[in-house]
Amino acid sequence: MDQKRKELVFLKLGGSLITDKTQPKTPRMDVLNRILREIQQAKSENPWLKIVLGHGSGSYGHSAGKKFGTRNGVYDENGWKGFYKVYHAARELNQLVYETAQSVDLQLLPIPLCTNASVAQREVIKWNLSPLKQALQHGFIPLVYGDVAFDSVLGGTILSTEEIFGHLLNELRPDRILLAGIEPGIWKDFPANTSIIDDIRLTAWRDHRISLQGSDATDVTGGMKSKVESMLKIIQQHPDCEILIFSGLEAGSIMEVLSGELIGTRIRH
Repeated sequence: MDQKRKELVFLKLGGSLITDKTQPKTPRMDVLNRILREIQQAKSENPWLKIVLGHGSGSYGHSAGKKFGTRNGVYDENGWKGFYKVYHAARELNQLVYETAQSVDLQLLPIPLCTNASVAQREVIKWNLSPLKQALQHGFIPLVYGDVAFDSVLGGTILSTEEIFGHLLNELRPDRILLAGIEPGIWKDFPANTSIIDDIRLTAWRDHRISLQGSDATDVTGGMKSKVESMLKIIQQHPDCEILIFSGLEAGSIMEVLSGELIGTRIRH
């Protein structure tokens, strides 16, 4: 594919990719450094490429979120203490991603959800996206992440990066959504894991859904099954969008997908 093609992509770095989710607050700095370098290289080779970058909370926010049940709502003093712990942990990882990007000359602009959006039952109702759009216009990469949010119904909750992407999609209409994790795609035969589903069409989803399971590590916003289902909802509403689920562990994989290569599992209408 022509690397000079003008397009907008949403790229998510999964929490399991950039952290060790089995160990609290344990980043994979080698992986994070390499990925951010590949993004910087892709941007330098194709100035027409616009990226909204997101990342999961991994071993930072998920353990606190599970302990306090923040995703399900915040209703008492102890719950609000948990809310703040999740906020702090997610913010800590976001700062780490931001600072690492500076070391490879990648211009990220963090756009936090918690202090800027109105949410009800984990649905974003209002969010001033003018700064995000201006950041894209001027060549910066907006950085969003799985975060806590004040919720008019639940008190407080957690929104995953995929849910945030879902809201942004209505305003920004990306050409592709790229979900980088540690799995090479969606397994056709989980848990044997010998064969990857190359392509999932919306009309054939029921043939594949039985093989999907949740995450092996702590994940309060859902495992692979919920991620795929949230992406299929997006495809239903925006049939021109293409989604890839792939492994970001291999050197060059991020560069490949940003250049238009098809690796992992493709989800489309």
